[in-house]
Amino acid sequence: MPRTAPQDLRTFLDSYARAHPRDVLTVPEAVDGEDVAALVAELAARERHPALVCPRVNGLGTTLVTNLFASRHRIARMLGTTPDHLHAAYQEAAARAVEPRVVPEGPVTHTVLSGDAVDLAALPLIRHFATDRAPYLTSGVVTAEAPEGVPGRAGNLSYHRAMVHGPRALATSLHSRGHLWQLLGIAERRGEVLPVAVVIGAHPLFLLAASARVGPEVDERTLAGGLLGAPLDVVRTPVHGIRVPAAAEIVLEGHIDPAQRADEGPFGEFSGYSSDRSTRNVLTVETVLRRDGALLLDVVGGNSAEHLNLARVPREAEMAQQLRRRFPEVTALHYPTSGTHFHAYVALRPSRPGQARQVMLALLGWDPYLKTVVAVDDDVDLTRDGDVLWAMAVHLQPHRDVFRVDGLPGSPLDPSATAEGTTSRMALDATRGPDFHGTRARVDEARLRAAAALLDRLEPLPG
Repeated sequence: MPRTAPQDLRTFLDSYARAHPRDVLTVPEAVDGEDVAALVAELAARERHPALVCPRVNGLGTTLVTNLFASRHRIARMLGTTPDHLHAAYQEAAARAVEPRVVPEGPVTHTVLSGDAVDLAALPLIRHFATDRAPYLTSGVVTAEAPEGVPGRAGNLSYHRAMVHGPRALATSLHSRGHLWQLLGIAERRGEVLPVAVVIGAHPLFLLAASARVGPEVDERTLAGGLLGAPLDVVRTPVHGIRVPAAAEIVLEGHIDPAQRADEGPFGEFSGYSSDRSTRNVLTVETVLRRDGALLLDVVGGNSAEHLNLARVPREAEMAQQLRRRFPEVTALHYPTSGTHFHAYVALRPSRPGQARQVMLALLGWDPYLKTVVAVDDDVDLTRDGDVLWAMAVHLQPHRDVFRVDGLPGSPLDPSATAEGTTSRMALDATRGPDFHGTRARVDEARLRAAAALLDRLEPLPG
């Protein structure tokens, strides 16, 4: 699929479904909101991750699209590549960052509501888990401009869960303590509120750019242009002039008052637990921009493949690039779904003793979320947990091949972290080592192909 396609969610969906019809599943029956998360979970249990389109969600009033990022193959296709080259393709595209292009209007300006006409009860939201406090907005990209007179700061995109708190208010958590949290701190010191806009539904490459980990001097909207292969077309919101995608489905414009607080949570987070850890911020909505027939782009939370992929693909790409620059012996990097954001597997061809340790120490230092890294040889398939566990079983001696570092900052959403958010980190060297003796048993490749062909003839095609 060409990366210069229109910057539009529905155009992307239509063209993708035509090119890959077996990778998009439309649910014709009426379903409840919680059924959506159940469908995604059941598909994952069957090792299937199609994009899911639900035209008839009870009480929603519009079509819901979810599971868009659950497949690495699909993310790779968005970037015009294959899963084996996903990291390099992402980094190469992001390196071509380009400033957004301001246009006078776009599909999202079709309807603009303000003042008493704003009623968030009409916002299409669903409850994902029985343990969630309420229906939640899971795909909202909170957008802020750079503060005037503060050097080294650019605009910012970031994801934050949110629930309706009133007709014109969302309760949210700035749990990442990232750049948006820092911008709010700048506003507080100035005695100001922080103007923001929440983008709900846009081209998937915009959403992927929003999850990038970059410095405060980099605006993720420029990365979106790099991933799209053309400047991101943006319109300015009517009150605060925040630049948002012109082809977005819905945009909520408003502000966060540093002094306001509201309870929110629990909510199913990436750890697989429902978390009530929250900064308890309030986002007041001043205007709503909405395109005609706006879709709801949803992200199933918890430790779903989509929730994890959306954040970890940019992280993996960044970490893989840094590792290979310093250690050319590194051949692959993978953050497994089983490890949420806390585990990583790295494959390498060690050229000298101790190198696997050095690589793992670098990775644990660079990525603050990681708690455990396993190093394996380059003939181990990192995408298969069983293969990595096998390498640990037959190559690793705990007294010799494991080391630990204590008391480092970790994820505030790690349920095992201390009250201050610190964690321990562990590295496991499951490479064979220079003194290892053994020849790996293997089946001839021609025999494997013949066996696959025989099974294809014997087993009926799935219905």
